[in-house]
Amino acid sequence: MRAVVQRVTSAKVTVGERVTGEIGPGLLVLLGVEQGDGPADLQYIVSKVRDLRIFADADGKMNQSVLDVQGGVLVVSQFTLSGDARNGRRPSFVSAAPPQIARALYQEVVRELQSSGLQVATGEFQAMMQVSLVNDGPVTILLDSRKTF
Repeated sequence: MRAVVQRVTSAKVTVGERVTGEIGPGLLVLLGVEQGDGPADLQYIVSKVRDLRIFADADGKMNQSVLDVQGGVLVVSQFTLSGDARNGRRPSFVSAAPPQIARALYQEVVRELQSSGLQVATGEFQAMMQVSLVNDGPVTILLDSRKTF
């Protein structure tokens, strides 16, 4: 499971003219579910998103989590995070999980974050979405449940 986590002052996702999710200060999480992902991958991503200390404390150090600052989390499904562009010019998405599996794991990530006490907004699974954000910092963290960066 892969995630791009961005600290934002605001973020919004729309489908057509309809806003499906919107947050103020917090985290935008672009989430890609891959073949073979399961409960351990899900827990890794949830705990990292919930507990990453990438918000400033009173001294200006990145020492607080999204929970600590009572920020929002906008989770957007993005299968293209599984894209492999090493060969040729067109990325391959064969490592992306099938939609029915990806949807279930995506929804479980959202539920787990909500059960942590976070305010969570979402995009719309398998929809063509427009995501707008104001990146704060910028701070962008790459997560992969199977790799260390």
